Amino acid sequence: MRRFVFTVQEPDAGARLDKLVGGNVDGLTRSAAEKLISGGGVFVNGKAGGKSLRCGAGDVVEVAVPEPTPLQVKAQPIPLDIPYEDGDLLVVNKPKGMVVHPAAGHADGTLVNALLAHCGNSLSGINGVMRPGIVHRIDKDTSGLLIVAKNDFAHRSLAAQIKAHSFTRVYEAVVLGNLKDDGGTVDAPIGRHPTERKKMAVTDRHSRRAVTHYQVLARYRGYTYVRLRLETGRTHQIRVHMAYIGHPVAGDTVYGPKKPVPGLDGQCLHAKVIGFLHPRDGRYVEITSELPRYFTNFLKRLRPA
Repeated sequence: MRRFVFTVQEPDAGARLDKLVGGNVDGLTRSAAEKLISGGGVFVNGKAGGKSLRCGAGDVVEVAVPEPTPLQVKAQPIPLDIPYEDGDLLVVNKPKGMVVHPAAGHADGTLVNALLAHCGNSLSGINGVMRPGIVHRIDKDTSGLLIVAKNDFAHRSLAAQIKAHSFTRVYEAVVLGNLKDDGGTVDAPIGRHPTERKKMAVTDRHSRRAVTHYQVLARYRGYTYVRLRLETGRTHQIRVHMAYIGHPVAGDTVYGPKKPVPGLDGQCLHAKVIGFLHPRDGRYVEITSELPRYFTNFLKRLRPA
């Protein structure tokens, strides 16, 4: 059991306990903090607290984080495209259609299964049993670059960079319709959809700030090819934001038209660039991936505007 203790500072007075724990324990997500609180592993001034407890300045918060449980997910020798790897981390170019970590209905064939075969026991345990080494995630039907931590030291450093918005993540996508401007920013909070719990939505209720910057690369009849840079990294952020401004990602039947786009199996969205300060020596590392075949084939089918 690992224990973390911190004192609530004046600027954080009045904040919910789950937010404070998620923000003060390196590498711990807010959802993981909620689970710890629900399990009685978080104490405020010596007493177990609820996730919605509002803390005051000077309150002492103690967090008991269990050691990672031995992983029961099997290693599978699935080929991986790894454009960068060293002793602390690796960057994977994930293919479209691959699930990142095991879940109901996806017990094997996931990126985690492949990573266990490639790395063995050399993966960070911060995120627990089912998500070793996973610092951030991309959707099953989104292709592209994903960073994986081999140890907790690297995981904490990378997670802190993401939290500080210093982590470079650039995507390219084809969206429906013709964007009015050649570039812009969507600054709209994202939270759980009020009625469809598997979806996210732009909402002021139980949400977090989300910022996406976009730039038009080319215009086609009925479609626009765009580059998108994430300032924050909320679940489904690009898909939600582009749908919010009336230009859902092509092929996204969750946030866009329910009818699939011929030639696309899922959304046309690729994580093209990832950049970060290396946890070990502080040098800036940036990796760029080529557009996958499904993406370039779709572009070839489109007609210029």
